[in-house]
Amino acid sequence: MRRTFRACLALFKIRVAERLQYRAAAIANSSIGIFWGLIQIVMFTVFYTYGNPDSAALTLPQAITYAWLVQILLGLIGINGIDGDLREKIVSGDVALELCRPLDLYSHWFARMAASRVGGFPYRAVITLAVAVFLPAALGLSAPGSALGFALFLLSICTAFLLAIAFNMLLVTVRMGVNWGDGPVWMLVVVAGVFSGTYLPLPLWPDFLQPVLMFQPFAGLLDIPLRLYVGNIPTGDALRAICIQLLWTAAFIGLGKALMHRQTSRLIVQGG
Repeated sequence: MRRTFRACLALFKIRVAERLQYRAAAIANSSIGIFWGLIQIVMFTVFYTYGNPDSAALTLPQAITYAWLVQILLGLIGINGIDGDLREKIVSGDVALELCRPLDLYSHWFARMAASRVGGFPYRAVITLAVAVFLPAALGLSAPGSALGFALFLLSICTAFLLAIAFNMLLVTVRMGVNWGDGPVWMLVVVAGVFSGTYLPLPLWPDFLQPVLMFQPFAGLLDIPLRLYVGNIPTGDALRAICIQLLWTAAFIGLGKALMHRQTSRLIVQGG
């Protein structure tokens, strides 16, 4: 176990350093995020201007801040599909070479995927954050609801990061068992995006769905951290929300490990 941890830590450091070199890709991703964020802000402004804003669970500044935080954090805790390198290993059959390493495959790929996200995060986050902060107040990022809420937001980001990697590893194990394409994986990615608040903040969904939305696994990816930031979740309920994230993380890790063990024990690599 100790040897596996040290090896995964070394791989994590190498992968982060490698990903930090892709500056052009980070700039392109941040440009797309800024453009999409502005579209969402226009949509929210129209809704709050001509709709019934008094019935909304978020104020307009909170909704705008929510939209910017999604774009800032999407590369770190969003669900964007399987890491390209891992997908190529599965499709090409190179996963057989991975099994020859004296390492636990799940831990190895978990560290690799975590490093890819951490390495690609700083450039996009800094660029998007700079734009969001320096925009006019009506369009820009607002300050946190409170100092305690911001501290809980940072803690929740850490648990959301583990949850995102655990779910992505589950997607990897699903892809290992499919030999006819990426369709099932992308269906799960879309479901996760919708129910994590990527496209529409979950507090703006109908009231009768709110209890279900809070306890489903994907709320812990983006919605819970962002609601802690804007002050939509009371600080007294923050511990329960973070516990929900941890419980789903443990569930995804357990299921992912079980499925990977099953897939690797039945793996057939063809070629020559």
